[in-house]
Amino acid sequence: MISHFLTIFVGFSGGLAVGAGFVAFLTVLGVIPRITQLTKTMKLIAAYEWGVILGAICGGWVSLRDPLLFLTPYVLIPLGLFSGVFVGMLAAALTEVLNVFPILAKRMGVSDQIVVLLMAVVFGKVVGSLFHWLYFVDH
Repeated sequence: MISHFLTIFVGFSGGLAVGAGFVAFLTVLGVIPRITQLTKTMKLIAAYEWGVILGAICGGWVSLRDPLLFLTPYVLIPLGLFSGVFVGMLAAALTEVLNVFPILAKRMGVSDQIVVLLMAVVFGKVVGSLFHWLYFVDH
């Protein structure tokens, strides 16, 4: 009986720690307001916030349940595309907020060729994703 309560306590504490870190990440870096500025959709900031909240809740539930969705590839392709666009936008907003690419280019000594560095990162991500999907995902 005590081990069940200990498991519940540890799981709940871990969830609170991860949730607090996620909220701090979004709040301190101002990711959501920056995305609304870039897309010129400042009026929809409440929708972005609710989207993040519902996405975190649904993502947590899905990761705990491991559901089987018997969907056709025609439905899964747009879902994967939208997921990739979301992750890409979030990563782009984060790198812009932290000025990662100018700092990296300066440290590597290629500050005059920052576009080449950016394209190398983009093409590396595309090739890596294609390699993963073509060779490691069961059909």
